[in-house]
Amino acid sequence: MKPLIYHAHTFILMAFLLVSCSTVPVTGRTQLALIPSSTMLSMSFQQYDAFLKENKLSTNQEQTRVVKRVGQRIQKAVEQYMAENNLSEAIKDYHWEFNLVESPEVNAWCMPGGKVVVYSGILPITQDEAGLAVVMGHEIAHAVARHGDERMSQGLLVQTGGMALSAALASQPETTRQLWMTAFGLGASVGVILPYSRLHENEADRLGLIFMAMAGYDPRAAVTFWERMSQQKKYAAPPEFLSTHPADETRIQNIRAQIPEAMNYYR
Repeated sequence: MKPLIYHAHTFILMAFLLVSCSTVPVTGRTQLALIPSSTMLSMSFQQYDAFLKENKLSTNQEQTRVVKRVGQRIQKAVEQYMAENNLSEAIKDYHWEFNLVESPEVNAWCMPGGKVVVYSGILPITQDEAGLAVVMGHEIAHAVARHGDERMSQGLLVQTGGMALSAALASQPETTRQLWMTAFGLGASVGVILPYSRLHENEADRLGLIFMAMAGYDPRAAVTFWERMSQQKKYAAPPEFLSTHPADETRIQNIRAQIPEAMNYYR
């Protein structure tokens, strides 16, 4: 009798997963989506507001203007791309925001709903608007492709057996908080989620190149940006199979291969 119960549970789970899917723009890859977009956006807006209260915004007005200008140009490109591909519904509830925070960290990220933060520590490496567009286009692409949502869904499936997010927040708040941090690049994970992270990076590079090209920035700037980023590393990179990002050489090679596609969108 136990085997029958086991197979029934397996069938139910598989059926649940089949209907809990969405599709990534450009690549067409099917992804796991257990969490409603409205729930992710609500959490994102709360987390973003909390982050801004706890971190200092840059007082450099010129740098702040550049971040906002690049962000707004990419936002328009995203909205145009999504409209041209009948995908506007996916970003209709976005409330775009672009902020520069004072931090030596070489980092940037975008939460669901278009909530973007750039750290001042990355600006010496981006150097100009095109370099900044590489970074912001990539991070925005993560949000548009719902990579964070997908990683949260994977985490809930692995760690809570597919428990609803609201239930997980109530019964396992610390686990859920860690899942959120990992999903949006604020934590590290080695295991079942890892291969998707490398896949996400490649998808975000490809989609980000298209967005920056549509925004009027030369996508070929991505190669020189990642070459500069590679030179900035103080320590040897970990083996690629243990990294949530592709090895620098692999990433640059992939980007070179993606540039011809992106140039078709370059205005």
